Amino acid sequence: MKIRNDIRNIAIIAHVDHGKTTLVNELLKQSDTLAEHIQIEDRAMDTNAIERERGITILSKNTAVSYKDTKINILDTPGHADFGGEVERIMKMVDGVLLVVDAYEGTMPQTRFVLKKALEQKLTPIVVINKIDRPGARPAEVEDEVLELFIELGADESQLEFPVLYASALNGTSSYKPELDTQEHTMDPIFETILNTIPAPIDNSDEPLQFQITMLDYDDYVGRIGVGRIFRGKIKIGDQVSVMKVDGTAKNFRVTKLFGYFGLKRTEIQDAKAGDLIAISGMDDIYVGETITPVDHQEALPPLHIDEPTLQMTFLANNSPFVGREGEFVTARKLEERLLKQTRTDVSLKVEDTDLPGAWVVSGRGELHLSILVEEMRREGFELQLSRPEVIYRDIDGVKSEPFESVQIDTPDEYVGSVIDTMSQRKAEMKNMESVGNGQTRLVFLAPSRGLIGYSNEFMSLTGGYGIMSHTFEEYAPAIKNWEPGRRNGALVSINQGNSTTYSLQSVEDRGQLFIGAQVEVYEGMIVGQSSRDRDIAVNVTKGKNLTNTRASGKDHSASIKTPKTLSLEQSIEFLNDDEYCEVTPKSIRLRKKILNTTERQKFDKKKGMAN
Repeated sequence: MKIRNDIRNIAIIAHVDHGKTTLVNELLKQSDTLAEHIQIEDRAMDTNAIERERGITILSKNTAVSYKDTKINILDTPGHADFGGEVERIMKMVDGVLLVVDAYEGTMPQTRFVLKKALEQKLTPIVVINKIDRPGARPAEVEDEVLELFIELGADESQLEFPVLYASALNGTSSYKPELDTQEHTMDPIFETILNTIPAPIDNSDEPLQFQITMLDYDDYVGRIGVGRIFRGKIKIGDQVSVMKVDGTAKNFRVTKLFGYFGLKRTEIQDAKAGDLIAISGMDDIYVGETITPVDHQEALPPLHIDEPTLQMTFLANNSPFVGREGEFVTARKLEERLLKQTRTDVSLKVEDTDLPGAWVVSGRGELHLSILVEEMRREGFELQLSRPEVIYRDIDGVKSEPFESVQIDTPDEYVGSVIDTMSQRKAEMKNMESVGNGQTRLVFLAPSRGLIGYSNEFMSLTGGYGIMSHTFEEYAPAIKNWEPGRRNGALVSINQGNSTTYSLQSVEDRGQLFIGAQVEVYEGMIVGQSSRDRDIAVNVTKGKNLTNTRASGKDHSASIKTPKTLSLEQSIEFLNDDEYCEVTPKSIRLRKKILNTTERQKFDKKKGMAN
């Protein structure tokens, strides 16, 4: 059997923020890939502005480095469970994985998630214990944790023989030993281990072509682009090929462009063969999981599994009193075009029409998945409204089932009781509790996904910002009956339109937590804060003080209010109740009631109360 010793295909996998994108940066810098004059910026693989700001990888990315005349294709994968569908498909393209684990935090929920996917594909692992220079680093214990995780996940004997390397990606150092003084400013130990451990691809390029689409990209000039691996045979520009569709049909097309990856660039190439990771264009409706074959030898590879969405929200055209003030794209038609465009490249996203004019149900893998789409749209100039997120129920063997998640919480010991109490109120079942030293406790729960909607705000307040919470989808299980989580407190709702004043806000702030300060323009039905009670309170925040003399005027000028709480996009979405929308524009995020008129809303609430 021939093999291609000139190439290796690996994926880098890790929990969020364990340093894999920084590690890829150093591999790029310290390989024979980039010309000496090229300066590479930090986390260069995170090309999306939101990725750079949040420090997370959202989309899988391809790069390739050259080391000792060998091309190493590297796929940087997301660590967050919302983008797990990307990770799973990436595993089909590679022969091995670099598992990056934080030397202080150790194995975390997403470490388990991504490693499970890799082991299921029978991939060869290499473990890199990163952040070896971090205060409190415990490489020996973390190495034991990793081994335990491999055993727990059913790794076979060959996978349990994984090599372990130690690195500080931030400093560009690595070594074969855990001692900090053995670290040297080189990535050679990692490169050498990749060449010696990861299997080289089989060279069966003389057989009929099989190329499977694993990811999608889109270009305004060439249209849809399919990214994947050639498992067999070869391909060149101008070839007539067949696409074996997911539904079992086949379509013929001519290959118009081929792209390869090297360094940070996607470059046009003329041909490619078995083992290469490439991108192809020429057919508009190409889709993930489809196989490209010769016209006269149509043999499809097994279809790829794509994780089904677990959460949905309604996206609506903005119809608030401030519509069109801050955005460029405000019509329902523009909103629909943009959502459908997103489905061209994001296979985990589903968009469905509704009976409500100008409204679409958008389903995704979680709150982060959907909120990042919204953030991208507002930056592009869109105005829109969002409903409260809802989990997607499924009928499994005649039983109504809902998604459950594995939740891991690391918290200072003094907050353990409060965390357990609030999680049990959200119907979470505690699976494990252990002390991890330094006054920290690790708690593991199985919780219904709908119980976690809106919990991160409460959790951060509860733990004073010191708690760390991670969760990944675990399973669909019978839905919990007669329970509906939601915000316990009502909202402070404006009864009129105008600018807020310090005087009026002072009289309102003892009724709850304000979300706005003075001189903010509000409209009737807009939510200006969270009520301290379990019901909504209608408030006037635009009232000015009646001036009676000069002294009173001076007093009002010096009056002050508590600093309002500013909600992020995710916090605003989590805050929503069923009768509320989040209005999103390029400049503002506002919360509002679906029924803006105070009298109409009170009548509706009264009817609803009588019906219940």
